Amino acid sequence: MSGWRIEPLTAEHTYGLAECHICCWREAYDDLVPRHVLDAFDVDRRAAQWERMRVKYPHGTHIALSGDTVIGFASVGAPKDTPAASELELTALYVRASWYGTGVADDLIGIALPDDLRCSLWVFDENPRAQAFYRRHGFVFDGARKIEDFTPALMVRMVRAPGRDDLR
Repeated sequence: MSGWRIEPLTAEHTYGLAECHICCWREAYDDLVPRHVLDAFDVDRRAAQWERMRVKYPHGTHIALSGDTVIGFASVGAPKDTPAASELELTALYVRASWYGTGVADDLIGIALPDDLRCSLWVFDENPRAQAFYRRHGFVFDGARKIEDFTPALMVRMVRAPGRDDLR
C-alpha cells in the first residue's frame, strides 16, 4: 500500500464516510442517476445511516483513509435476494475519482471479501468500468437483472465463486 490505509469503520469516521459516499455517487453516476437524486443527498442524514449500519454490523464496512480523509470504502452483508445467489453480498465499493487506478479499490475488495465464500453484487448495466474491475476480481454475470431502487437505471448481478485465483 502507498498513501492510504484500510481500517474497519469507526464512529469517528462515519461523517467522513458519508461525505465520501455522496462525492463518489456524484462523480461516478452523473450520467446514470437523475441530477435531482444526486443533489438531494444530505451528509448529516447519510452519516446517521452509516452510524446505524456500523453499530448493527460492526465488521461490515472498511474504509480507505489518506491521512484522516476517507477516500473509499467497501461494505458487505447478507444478500437481500430471494433466493440468495451467494453467502455474502458486496453492497458497496466506492473510491473517490482522484484515487482511481491507484490500487485502493483492489485493497478494499481484498479485505472486504473472504476468498472462501461465494459472493455477489449488483452493478449498473451501463457502468463498464466497474464491471471490468469486478471481472478482474473473479466476478461473472449470472443473468439476473433489476431496476435500481431510486432511479430508472438497470442493475445486473455478478457472482464470484469461492477459491478462485484472481489478479490481486
